[in-house]
Amino acid sequence: MLRFYVAALALFACISLARSAELLTEPAGRIIISVRDQKLTFVQSGVKPITYRVSTSKFGLGDDWGRMTTPLGFLQIVQKIGDNAPAGAVFHNRHWTGEILQPNAPGRDPIVTRIIWLRGLEMANAHAFSRCIYIHGTPQEKMIGRPASYGCIRMRSNDVAALFSRVTLGTIVQIVPDHLPSAKQALTALVRPPNDGMILAHRSEKFPATVHKNSTARL
Repeated sequence: MLRFYVAALALFACISLARSAELLTEPAGRIIISVRDQKLTFVQSGVKPITYRVSTSKFGLGDDWGRMTTPLGFLQIVQKIGDNAPAGAVFHNRHWTGEILQPNAPGRDPIVTRIIWLRGLEMANAHAFSRCIYIHGTPQEKMIGRPASYGCIRMRSNDVAALFSRVTLGTIVQIVPDHLPSAKQALTALVRPPNDGMILAHRSEKFPATVHKNSTARL
């Protein structure tokens, strides 16, 4: 019986290590987000880069607790939520409420359609996961293209659904304050590893059951 428990424990440890390695291994594609341009591009070897308009925080840049700002640097996709949900599906605490909103519904500003949850890989964005920094859909599509969020990266529903279908867990996300790189520069960066200051160790962060008090319900 003891041998059975030891074997089971070893198997569980192997699965956990494999899961960690999966998240830390960069897939073929990468997302680059420009705060200056308010645009997101997805680059992948052998494929023409795809660019979307987005909205970053209207409160500026950073990763401090209690501030609704957008973090800079290298992050990684660790959770995808909302697969097959209809466009405009309203999410509360990452669960679909059953409600569906049309674009630019008056007086409404929840998270809709898809959630792509990010984890920071550098000390400068180490709080991003616990702050619930997402790439997500918004009904406030008329605001897309200028800073309008509460920290997250907002996209139109159709755009975030398309991006959601292309990215995988582990995809690297780079948020930069400057202009988007050219297609050639983006593809060059794709084959070059991210900077040496990244936090490569898998952290045992727990997924918050609800949005943190120092975050916001409308990201």
